[in-house]
Amino acid sequence: MNFKNITVAGSGVLGSQIAYQTAFKGFTVSVYDISEEAIKKAQERVTKLKSGYQNNLNATEEEVNAAYNRMFFSSDLSKAVENADLVIEAVPEVVEIKKEFYSNLSKVTPEKTIFATNSSTFLPSQFAEETGRPEKFLALHFANEIWKNNTAEIMKHPGTDEQVFHDVIEFAKAIGMVALPLHKEQPGYILNSLLVPLLDAAEKLLVNDVADVETIDKTWMIATGAPNGPFAILDVVGINTAFNIVQDKAKKTGDPLYKKLAKFLKEEYLDKGKLGVESGEGFYKYPNPSFLDSDFLK
Repeated sequence: MNFKNITVAGSGVLGSQIAYQTAFKGFTVSVYDISEEAIKKAQERVTKLKSGYQNNLNATEEEVNAAYNRMFFSSDLSKAVENADLVIEAVPEVVEIKKEFYSNLSKVTPEKTIFATNSSTFLPSQFAEETGRPEKFLALHFANEIWKNNTAEIMKHPGTDEQVFHDVIEFAKAIGMVALPLHKEQPGYILNSLLVPLLDAAEKLLVNDVADVETIDKTWMIATGAPNGPFAILDVVGINTAFNIVQDKAKKTGDPLYKKLAKFLKEEYLDKGKLGVESGEGFYKYPNPSFLDSDFLK
């Protein structure tokens, strides 16, 4: 592995974390997003991450500032990828957006560059053709709050070159991750194969008026000993991502329940600016959500 310059395309909740973690571990990182407004938000997100590294990892102010100074932000794709050894794609979970992105990316990126998708639900083979370099393409998926929950699932598709697979595994280790290789394509990888059905079931219980957010989370936390319930997890993931996944399921299956759920998430949360932890409110209000109350589990 000889990676030095990394580009992260898409600067949302997880994209910003991937970029900062990579810079924190000494790599030069360029962050791409579609507009100057998105770039400004990315810089704000990354700046907020510094305190997490200081509190959770005991990083010094010098270290967190040095990491930020290794980052470069751009809304010009060709400029963002001109020196890239690896591009990590973290654009919205919408097939058409990803396909269009890869089609554009392949036209402006050096031949040497490896592409990795951070998609949490789609398979790399769905986009391999659009990349123009299927042998240099695979999936590299991270968990939220990457500096603490340091998993990296590396999943190849049938056309991925073995050396590329190996190099990305080594890169994941180099940025402080526990590398988790998947030798066969699996929707949702390992983590989301386990997690998504839980979140899906919780959302359905809510939209069907079976129980409220706090009761559902409380049930899961008490019965399993889990530190967070599904709606607390959804607030970290971001309700926008949850909506995109549900909307995709509604389109694929035609299931009226998924259509109802997509409408509910849009109207009750997204349209009201309730995006999750990032916006200060989602299913809970932050920074003091009720599930952290000492008597929540009673």
